[in-house]
Amino acid sequence: QVQLVESGGGSVQAGGSLRLSCIGSGFTYSSRCLAWFRQAPGKEREGVATITASGASTRYADSVRARFTISRDNAKNTVYLQMNSLKPEDTAMYYCAAAWSNPYCSYPPKVADFGYWGQGTQVTVSS
Repeated sequence: QVQLVESGGGSVQAGGSLRLSCIGSGFTYSSRCLAWFRQAPGKEREGVATITASGASTRYADSVRARFTISRDNAKNTVYLQMNSLKPEDTAMYYCAAAWSNPYCSYPPKVADFGYWGQGTQVTVSS
């Protein structure tokens, strides 16, 4: 059974930090592009960061570049999102996603390119 399970969300004040984790199981995690998306109420799901299968290449949305860092540990089937200098506009449900099979990531990331999704973890940033 394919599963992606996120953790690490919560409520913080502006300027604070959170680290999201996502553990995968039931499929070949290490051979796929991984991504973090987020979706705020009333808005479309947007790609936040991507990382290739090897971890050698990462890409970020302009809104989070220099504040967020994506990384992965293929031995642990885990992808992380370190979020620093959080802003109220970062408030959203955050989802991790694994590509259907591609080890490389498209940019900007498209929802349709990712076949495996977690249930989401809520991040709330207060001013």
